[in-house]
Amino acid sequence: MRPLRLATLTLTAALSIGATKPLAPAPRGNWLTTVSVSPNGSHLLGNPAAPVKLIEYVSYTCSHCAHFQRDAETPLQLSYVQPGKVQVEVRHLVRDAIDMTAALMTNCGAPNRFYLNHSLFLRSQDTWMARLNRASEAQRARWNAGENVARMRAIASDLGFYAMMAQRGYDRQALDRCLADTALAKRLAAQTAQAQELGVQGTPSFLLNGVLLAATHDWQSLNTQLQARF
Repeated sequence: MRPLRLATLTLTAALSIGATKPLAPAPRGNWLTTVSVSPNGSHLLGNPAAPVKLIEYVSYTCSHCAHFQRDAETPLQLSYVQPGKVQVEVRHLVRDAIDMTAALMTNCGAPNRFYLNHSLFLRSQDTWMARLNRASEAQRARWNAGENVARMRAIASDLGFYAMMAQRGYDRQALDRCLADTALAKRLAAQTAQAQELGVQGTPSFLLNGVLLAATHDWQSLNTQLQARF
């Protein structure tokens, strides 16, 4: 588990969080393609009537979150989401400008693109974190000074985010629009504030049917608790 240490991002626009209509549900039994968006901007995958609602708080710079994604993605989807037993919701815990840059990019585009974007950033974390660790003083200075959008564009360029998202069919212009989406950034910041209010102290952390799970930060521990509900 990565402990919670938040760095404040200065955001200039007023908070604007509006309810977003869910996408049309997929046919019964095709829950792996059923994606909706909550009023707070988080993405939900699976059967809206599933008896178990799983919420994951994630940070893209958290190595434990990347380990969880690699271990859990396939068994969680095939054993629990596809049969309609569990609906999964991903909420963001934004720690710093790098996290915000990644989160804005994963949320870029149509809602049904989110989960593959999310998986891409976590599964390739070792690659782009290596670039982060090799960054020069000049690069780091660009990330920490000046206007927010310029900082995030520098991060995206230096860490290879633009090239990563090109694999998903995104061009730089579309990504830059998302990096400049202050309303989206505010929604992500609000998810982070809600995590603090709920007592989330590290990532990944999980809620099952609204209850924050203690000492549960990996797939083995989470799977044991999921199995106990069926």
